[in-house]
Amino acid sequence: MESVALNPLDPKDLLQTFGLIGVWVILFAETGLLVGFFFPGDSLLFLAGVASSPVADAIFGDGTRLSLVGLLIGGPICAIVGAQLGHWLGARYGRPMFERPNSRLFKKEYVEKAEYYFQKFGPAKAVVLARFIPIVRTFLNPVAGALGMPARKFLLWNIVGAVLWVDGILLIGYLLAEQIYEAIGDKIDRYILPVVALIILISVLPIFFEFLRDRRARKRGEAVAVVAAASAAGAVEAAREAFDHDRHQHGRHRPEHGQDH
Repeated sequence: MESVALNPLDPKDLLQTFGLIGVWVILFAETGLLVGFFFPGDSLLFLAGVASSPVADAIFGDGTRLSLVGLLIGGPICAIVGAQLGHWLGARYGRPMFERPNSRLFKKEYVEKAEYYFQKFGPAKAVVLARFIPIVRTFLNPVAGALGMPARKFLLWNIVGAVLWVDGILLIGYLLAEQIYEAIGDKIDRYILPVVALIILISVLPIFFEFLRDRRARKRGEAVAVVAAASAAGAVEAAREAFDHDRHQHGRHRPEHGQDH
């Protein structure tokens, strides 16, 4: 009897074992449960997109093709519901749910990183951008709840982020599937990590541009402050010189005591 060993960190194993429902469950767990941060969300979505393409059976084996419609609709819904649950947990239990000692699964730095993005970009941008950052997309949702982001506002940007993240990566995998098969055949295991790394790099470009824009704005603010300070100092100096000159002129024309008028 052959023994079947499932690796929960291997997206190909997850797809072949659990199919469409497995993708839904993992998207929910990764975005809604703190213990779900280790799931391979980006690579799973990319491979799911490939598995929904016409060459899916040739790459993964007969009968493994997934429904593209089911992925494009069900995937974002599960990611939205999961993130909304995370927000509710944060709002309900607050900071105490993060106050636990470091362990193999939990690190306080995960929470601190999520808080950093929340404070850096503001609630709306942080909720959207966090979708594309592993670990942060798990912890930012309860952090947003704990920091008091209103549930309706969170829901709006939660929907935007989920659709962009889930459907965006799914469609990339779907559209590139035939080219991938022509290039590497069914040896996708060898190339999945570089491809996913490229996807993650592309997905974090908006965050990189936000950092650049924020840095430039801060530098412009500092430059304006320096110019304003220099202008103020110049104005003060000019006023003082004018005052000294005026006092000197009045002193020179002032009549001396005892002088006939």
